[in-house]
Amino acid sequence: MKKINYKKVLSFVLWIFALSGLIMSWSFAAKKQRSTTVNHISIEILNPSEHEFITESDVKKFFADRNDLILGNEIKNIDITNLEKVLNSNPAVENAEISYDINGDFKITVKQRRPLVRIINENGESYYIDSLSKLMPLNFKSTGRVIVASGFINEPYAKRYNYSVNQMIENKNLKDVTLLDDIYEISKDIYSDTLLSNLIHQIYVTPEKDFILIPVVGDQSIVLGTNEDLKLKLNKLKLFYKEGLNKTNSWNKYSTINLKFKNLVVCTKK
Repeated sequence: MKKINYKKVLSFVLWIFALSGLIMSWSFAAKKQRSTTVNHISIEILNPSEHEFITESDVKKFFADRNDLILGNEIKNIDITNLEKVLNSNPAVENAEISYDINGDFKITVKQRRPLVRIINENGESYYIDSLSKLMPLNFKSTGRVIVASGFINEPYAKRYNYSVNQMIENKNLKDVTLLDDIYEISKDIYSDTLLSNLIHQIYVTPEKDFILIPVVGDQSIVLGTNEDLKLKLNKLKLFYKEGLNKTNSWNKYSTINLKFKNLVVCTKK
């Protein structure tokens, strides 16, 4: 018969007791925290410097209308899940979370959505595509500076807002008809590069569905063509800006910079 190691058995029993005590302690602390009365509401807005779509005042007003349900009430009586759901339904909010501590401090953290490009379709209707590829309306206080895409874009907001651009790519009925995926990809690549994000401020779509970039400096048109080999084309443009226009001081010398040709940048003089 195998000899019982009583030291190991005793150690295991003591560990079980310690674990039980810890669980009871956690349970007691959680119960006490749930019984805490809310006496203060603090608000933190993330991404506030780029665009001001939702402010601390907006969130304060949202909770001021519900103060009778929050301030002075016990945590256990507050439907935090529903409050987060309502906050997250705001078109300016990317994510909202509510937390609380044992001192009764009710903390709301709101992360704003970040618009990447503003779409102006053929009918003059405007809306944004944000950094997560989701569409958002244009009814905000501050727009900030974003790339503007205009021209022959037949993309009504009402028929697109239920889909993110990423979902459109996966939808066989939308993938072949939408231009928003290409516009989103171009805008994302421009914004990921410091030089290009400072130089390019507009995307124009031609009747042939080619893309033309409009720079901030100079009045030339940059013909991108289709979205194919996008990174290669943008790298050619960067090199041309650094090694061509900057060295020859020719910012206003050309009317067109064409990137459609492989390994070439073809320019048309004024």
